[in-house]
Amino acid sequence: MAEVIAKQVRTFLDQDEVTRTYRRYAPFYDLVFGPAFHFGRKRTVEKMNKTGGARVLEIGVGTGLSLPDYDRSKIITGIDVSGEMLRRADRRVKEERLRNVAGLLRMDAEQLGFADNTFDEVVAMFVMSVVPNPRQCLAEMQRVCRPDGRIVICNHFANGGKSLLKWSDGLSGWLGWRPAFCLGDLFGNTPQHVVSNSPVPPFSLFRLIELRNTA
Repeated sequence: MAEVIAKQVRTFLDQDEVTRTYRRYAPFYDLVFGPAFHFGRKRTVEKMNKTGGARVLEIGVGTGLSLPDYDRSKIITGIDVSGEMLRRADRRVKEERLRNVAGLLRMDAEQLGFADNTFDEVVAMFVMSVVPNPRQCLAEMQRVCRPDGRIVICNHFANGGKSLLKWSDGLSGWLGWRPAFCLGDLFGNTPQHVVSNSPVPPFSLFRLIELRNTA
């Protein structure tokens, strides 16, 4: 089991808030958030497709916008806490005949229902600032990823500007994500084997981070 730092980052979200928020977002998520996250999603899946790992877990698969972009050699399992989002993902899989999608499961990212070392690669796009306890989520990603496997994260990080965004902390519950989320909120003081950490469009608002699983 990957160890979790006892002192979690201060949270302004809880699971019920997240579930309610994405129930509200589900009907128009693709229209609004699809374009906003397009470049980060495309860049992330391109990185995933360049490796030989076959068994992939996508954390927070949402409406399944990324699923058609995976190479068909990848066997994808997607999880999300929102049943409304998953129903749309399931419809996409059926309409586009994505036979490499092994399953879409309603599941808490902080308590994954998979055995240790189940997947070759684990990916989370625009998720880490949404889950109530991001370090617990990362620990679970490390647990279910095989030793020396890959963990890929695409997310916004407010490094260098957190003080300017502190006013928005009180809006996190309504928004369903933390505007002032920083890299330290995810990693804390836990050493990580970072393979790459690069900005992605638009305006380098997001970062694409690849880790080698040494947990």
